[in-house]
Amino acid sequence: MAPTPELVMAALATVNDPEIRRPITELDMVKSVDISPEGTVRVGIFLTVSGCPMKDTITRDVTGAVSKIDGVRAVQVEMDVMSPEQRKTLQTKLRGDKGPEKEIPFAQAGSLTRVFAVASGKGGVGKSSVTVNLAASMAANGLKVGVVDADIYGHSIPRMLGVSERPTKVEDMIMPPVAHDIKVISVGMFKPEGNTPVVWRGPMLDRALHQFLADVYWGDLDVLLMDLPPGTGDIAISVAQRMPSAEILVVTTPQQAAAEVAERAGSIAVQTHQQIAGVIENMSWLPCPHCDERISVFGEGGGQTVADALTRTLGARVPLLGQVPIDMRLREGGDEGKPLVLTDPDAPAAAELSRIAAGLSKKSGSLKGMQLGISPTRGR
Repeated sequence: MAPTPELVMAALATVNDPEIRRPITELDMVKSVDISPEGTVRVGIFLTVSGCPMKDTITRDVTGAVSKIDGVRAVQVEMDVMSPEQRKTLQTKLRGDKGPEKEIPFAQAGSLTRVFAVASGKGGVGKSSVTVNLAASMAANGLKVGVVDADIYGHSIPRMLGVSERPTKVEDMIMPPVAHDIKVISVGMFKPEGNTPVVWRGPMLDRALHQFLADVYWGDLDVLLMDLPPGTGDIAISVAQRMPSAEILVVTTPQQAAAEVAERAGSIAVQTHQQIAGVIENMSWLPCPHCDERISVFGEGGGQTVADALTRTLGARVPLLGQVPIDMRLREGGDEGKPLVLTDPDAPAAAELSRIAAGLSKKSGSLKGMQLGISPTRGR
């Protein structure tokens, strides 16, 4: 049976744009379909911008989808670039008829995205490693997940997730790169090559955070994780102001000195009226290589101390969500861009992080402030 344009379009409808994560047919990216009598199919594709970093991925996916049709002998993919008018049409399609409003979708009353702000009192407690592995575990379980690397000065999320490409700009929208089915944005993606430091003060930090949340096209996310810088500085305050519904995840170690600092980071919720989802104790213990004992390298009880102190301060229960053991592979996975929960899910640290991620995923958000679409009617 000879292939038909209808069959080819049906196959192309199964191909998603790697950045927008919607079918290329729905995004009007299919320029043309030509079928020769010999069974060669030539597909014209509109790229959003010239030099699109996802060009090879789109070519591979289109070729694979069309090749499955009976009667197709060969597939040729030809690339073109959208005109400014086409990009504006795409922007309207993605953001609605109201145009490119600079509002944060996650801060709107009807948002169904749960936002977790991952905080710590001090650096070096493994906050970013926890963020990356929670995100990877949630995505592996079918959730639509995004990560904002809000640690502007100490950004490390791109390396930990293995992201090397830069975001793509469509008009005034930013398409975030995707790694391990996680959408990611970081200031590190916009810097010149090299390890150049970011030297910004408060207003610029706030502006960068707003752009990450409002200008980036996130689509419909189930969960957004924000990796905050240590302490209670400008970014923490900006998150509280711009995302008051964000729930705080406090990461600490068992060490009492670290716990005291972490308690201060969590106590910001008292002033900002945010909810604390819980406390995660990282580097809790080290498995003895010669016995079944646990070695408490950094002491014991820091996580529970923080949870109890925050419970007293807030007047509401703050749970200790889990205790993640020390595992060199967790650090190695971060250096290699391969989260441990994906490479070795049975490792004790990976299993605990996955358990924490599952618990956070199951908790349902409040309906407070949401429009339910119910209107009163007059009874008989």
